[in-house]
Amino acid sequence: MSQPEQHLFSNYPYWAECFGTAPFLPMSRDEMDQLGWDSCDVILVTGDAYVDHPSFGMAVMGRMLESQGFRVGIIAQPDWNNPKEFTKLGKPNFYFGITAGNMDSMINRYTADLKVRSDDAYTPGGEPGKRPDRAVIVYSQKCREVYKDVPIVIGGIEASLRRIAQYDYWSDQVRRSVLIDSGADILLYGNAERAIVDLTHALAQGRTVADLIDMRGTTVVRDATPAGWTEIDSTRIDWPGQIDVIPNPYEMKDTKTMSCSTDGSVEGADAKAPNPDIDEPSDPDVMPIRIVPMPLQRKFDLDAKKTVVRLPSFEKVRNDSALYAHASRVLHQEANPYNARPLVQKHGTKEIWVNPPPIPLETDEMDSVFGFPYARIPHPSYGEAKIPAYDMIRFSVNIMRGCFGGCTFCSITEHEGRIIQSRSQESVLTEIEEIRDKVPGFTGTISDLGGPTANMYHLTCKSEAILKSCRRLSCVYPTICKNLETSHKPTTELYRAARKIPGIKRIAIASGLRYDLAIRDPEYVRELVTHHVGGLLKIAPEHTEDNVLNKMMKPGMGSYDTFKKMFDKYSKEAGKEQYLVPYFIAAHPGTENSDMMNLALWLKKQKMRVDQVQTFYPSPMSLATAMYHSQRNPLQRMSYKSEKMHIPRELSQRRLQKAFLRYHDAKNWPMLRTELKAMGRSDLIGSGPNALIPAEDTPNKSRPARPGFKPKGRGKR
Repeated sequence: MSQPEQHLFSNYPYWAECFGTAPFLPMSRDEMDQLGWDSCDVILVTGDAYVDHPSFGMAVMGRMLESQGFRVGIIAQPDWNNPKEFTKLGKPNFYFGITAGNMDSMINRYTADLKVRSDDAYTPGGEPGKRPDRAVIVYSQKCREVYKDVPIVIGGIEASLRRIAQYDYWSDQVRRSVLIDSGADILLYGNAERAIVDLTHALAQGRTVADLIDMRGTTVVRDATPAGWTEIDSTRIDWPGQIDVIPNPYEMKDTKTMSCSTDGSVEGADAKAPNPDIDEPSDPDVMPIRIVPMPLQRKFDLDAKKTVVRLPSFEKVRNDSALYAHASRVLHQEANPYNARPLVQKHGTKEIWVNPPPIPLETDEMDSVFGFPYARIPHPSYGEAKIPAYDMIRFSVNIMRGCFGGCTFCSITEHEGRIIQSRSQESVLTEIEEIRDKVPGFTGTISDLGGPTANMYHLTCKSEAILKSCRRLSCVYPTICKNLETSHKPTTELYRAARKIPGIKRIAIASGLRYDLAIRDPEYVRELVTHHVGGLLKIAPEHTEDNVLNKMMKPGMGSYDTFKKMFDKYSKEAGKEQYLVPYFIAAHPGTENSDMMNLALWLKKQKMRVDQVQTFYPSPMSLATAMYHSQRNPLQRMSYKSEKMHIPRELSQRRLQKAFLRYHDAKNWPMLRTELKAMGRSDLIGSGPNALIPAEDTPNKSRPARPGFKPKGRGKR
């Protein structure tokens, strides 16, 4: 592997630094002329409208490269049916950088029920249809069509979550790595500042993309595993039979006892028995590829820098859902950048080679990334048109990246990583002041101080050694790891400092809250509830039944109950009437109709009529998607004999489970009556206090409550 990562800003700037900083990255030849540019070094093609704001990926990547001295242009939402759209900035000197945008193009366009959405939040006016399906593939092919010799670099969330063979919900099949389908030269996954800086400087120095095969955070195509490497078949690490004692991903164990430990050793039954498949050759000049067979017959040391894990091929996982679940499980176990090994997966005659994840940014590096001279508004070419996604975040501040929650239905961890990358308090306060002074329409309210999770700011492992050896999928499931720092003091201090900034009237917290962490720090909960909840606070228990929560890797309802008591107590002390807004998911893999019925009964008992509900959406690469496709639980060791779980796959099943969440909606009563009778629960139909729905259609005269809202002076709901 490559040498340890340099500081993000350790490279000498490219010569074009002399042109200075652009007010906006150019989107036309006229803008290039005004800047004095004859060409762009890099052209970014994106499925989003160009908003020069740190919440938009193309702006971050563009400003990152600009800080390194490169000239960066942007082609935003090109008409993919018109090749000239991809030539309007000319030919880039180094490469096209292609992204679908801040959202996966398929999720952006289709609902969980595969209906076409009526709007696109990342387009001026919310207009739909401004990006193609599978935008990374389409844009790459169009760029190749107009400039055949220009390298193509793909990245962003759509490419990141499709770096290996992945189940595609929209076609209901396993698709090849997007690197193969797009014809791109290299894929950058995750938050790719380090990779894009190293890549661009390397090309500026005259190297080719084909030379850059071992950069962290990248996926490349190879013809074969290089000589001198050792391949470990992934089934050797995690497969049925008496092969190894597989480490429980939720437990911390001494890595020396693990069969494939983090120090590279592998244990077997006979340490001295020779094996021609793995013994070193007698000729020291010959460096063949060593294959670790299954089962392994002896113990030997592996060079961690020359060891790769082979996943089952695309052809195998396409045809065998058990192998697909196994490959997904192994991918997630190789996610810690400090101990992850490269992964290789054959696609036909080619090999998809996934290098280990990028090393997380340090706090000063994060501060620099968020401190670039963003205009913080959409490009002037959009005029007065509103871009809904921008309107939602223009007064918000992202204080951190990453999530160690590991929820199986979410892909944030697979994209941003489990290690929290936090900004300094000074950096966050400076951004608040910039919003106050620069952003049009600011009235004194910061709409959010958050990130993927509001209260993981500066939370990390207490031990660097443990952090670098850990392979847990979550730091908080099934219980909070004893090695995790849970003090919210940095967050509490940040809130207090932010409120003191002149001109700031209110700081709201709108990001999702991890309440099982929050209850570890009552002072934080008091601070949050007293000063930063505007009547409603969003939290996401997702379900009430342990059977489902275990497959989600979410905490039990005991944590929710504890948090609610604290929330109510501190709201009362502050003299405020405030309510929790719970989010729930229907039709998650493993969810039975009885689970949804019990959830509906819990909601009724709590006098809740929730509107913030969603149906499970099988997004690429998530563990829950592997469950959905394979009917197996990749949280457990895979076997062909593994018990298959119930998957609410049919549209009628998904709608029924969602109907239980909205038991109060008269439109759902007919199907709920039919199902409750089939379940033998006719006792829940009627007018009594224990009934869930009425016995016959009656006008629903009561005014609907807000999500999670328990109004005063009203009867039971």
